[in-house]
Amino acid sequence: MTVTFFAGVPVDVPVDPDSAEAQRWVIQELSKPEYRAAQPTWFDRASKAFLDWLQSLKIDSGPGVQGPILVLALIVIVAALIAAFLIFGAPRLNRRSAASGILFGDDDARDAAAMRRAAEDAAARSDWVIAIEEIFRSIARGLAERTLVTVSPGTTARDFAARAGIVLPGFAERLSTAASAFDDVRYLGREGTETAYTDAARLEKDLRALRPAVQSTVGAP
Repeated sequence: MTVTFFAGVPVDVPVDPDSAEAQRWVIQELSKPEYRAAQPTWFDRASKAFLDWLQSLKIDSGPGVQGPILVLALIVIVAALIAAFLIFGAPRLNRRSAASGILFGDDDARDAAAMRRAAEDAAARSDWVIAIEEIFRSIARGLAERTLVTVSPGTTARDFAARAGIVLPGFAERLSTAASAFDDVRYLGREGTETAYTDAARLEKDLRALRPAVQSTVGAP
């Protein structure tokens, strides 16, 4: 008996295996996961075959033939890209809707109506800080839901108000005032007031009732 190594693991094997035994060992060894993982996928093989085909093209029949061959090659490339997109999908990006997710630093999946109800509940308790925060969030989420303004994770209240003012210039000043009230209670620790909430709530109602003829969304920079 002697010691032979397969994949770094010593095993006792006969000195002179016959051909059938040797073939069985090879098949068992190559069936291990590390060998299968190293094998090229069908997509790798298809890509290589396509590139080999492009390189094999011979454009030597005059200028009248070159154009059709290039057009055919372009069609094949576009078809391959479309097929890859349908099979593998779009690149992995942040696919969360612009009308949900992080809003002014908080991960908040509520819709505009839920935020508005939260603001009204807080106002009924005279909790003007929460009421102002929630009604401004409702304003932002409402415009995002209507695809008028895109709100990204890094969007600030003032940035949102400025971009919303571009889409809705007639509301620019009121949006800026509401954003200032939001920043005052959220970041500066100031006491909210009933007046600030009432003004913001009226703004939210007016924006909700508005049906602007907007052709495009103003997105975050």
